[in-house]
Amino acid sequence: MNAPQRLGLYGGGLAALFAVTFAVAGAVVPDGTVAAWSAAGGDGAQHAAPVGVGGGPDDGAHGGSGAGAGSGSGSGAHGGSDTDAHAGTPVRGLSLEQDGLLLGPVRAPDAVGEEGTLSFTVTADGAAVTDFATEHDKELHLVVVRSDGAGFRHVHPTMAADGTWSIPWAWDEAGSYRVYADFVPAATGENVTLSRTVDVAGRVPAEPATRVSASDTVDGYTATLTGDLGTEGDSVLTARITQDGEPVTGLEPYLGAYGHLVALRAGDLAYLHVHPEGAEPAPGSVSGPDVTFVTSAPTPGRYLLYLDFKVDGVVRTAHLVLDTTD
Repeated sequence: MNAPQRLGLYGGGLAALFAVTFAVAGAVVPDGTVAAWSAAGGDGAQHAAPVGVGGGPDDGAHGGSGAGAGSGSGSGAHGGSDTDAHAGTPVRGLSLEQDGLLLGPVRAPDAVGEEGTLSFTVTADGAAVTDFATEHDKELHLVVVRSDGAGFRHVHPTMAADGTWSIPWAWDEAGSYRVYADFVPAATGENVTLSRTVDVAGRVPAEPATRVSASDTVDGYTATLTGDLGTEGDSVLTARITQDGEPVTGLEPYLGAYGHLVALRAGDLAYLHVHPEGAEPAPGSVSGPDVTFVTSAPTPGRYLLYLDFKVDGVVRTAHLVLDTTD
């Protein structure tokens, strides 16, 4: 057989092989799966920023000792809130941009223990946003937490006429911090949570344990959480505050409720929106010992919860850890 004949037979064999391969692929991989793969590779994919956080002086708000020091802004994902396929619950707080709103660079002191200011702006189409709706008694809630879940702090900066938000700040320890801005722009009336990371050089303390714990004691007050955190529908969680085993009935209004709860997904620190149950309390009223919240976890796993409650004019924060039940 001459060379042209051999090449012809070889080419014919390859064509037959490819034909068989495509036939097998069509039988093994359904068309729907192929379409899903194609969709997953589109422009809608979201990339989460590195996680991290810190703490410092504030407006009387609370939290443990901060971690991480330094200034600057970490990178975040673009494109708004993602949605986990398990329950269709929006994933918040992993993006620096959402619905045309951008969290600008976070400026803060460069070194541990250095007194200064933490500041940032929220922009839309390059212009600073200055009109915000009030939610939970504030126009903007700033949450800062270290990447391991320690050093949680929930504070409320003030906004200048040019749209710059600022608050006195000092970092207690080195580390990586996630800084969340939680707000409602008046133009849309829809809640938005944006975040950036701030990394500070230095010796980072050992990460604290994040074992499951539904109870925490702070300054003699014990907060115990009951209820199941699930991914299907709303989860109802009730916090009971006691002191020396006795129910505390002197809970004071804080941020439009008798308690405020922030929940973060362990690992990437995705931010859950938690709603307090019941009507907004009247100024000067007291309640207790129970405070009820409604939320939903986007995916199964472990979640870090931070409960703020106010007694005798002092806000304290209990740190709780729950696993989902489904």
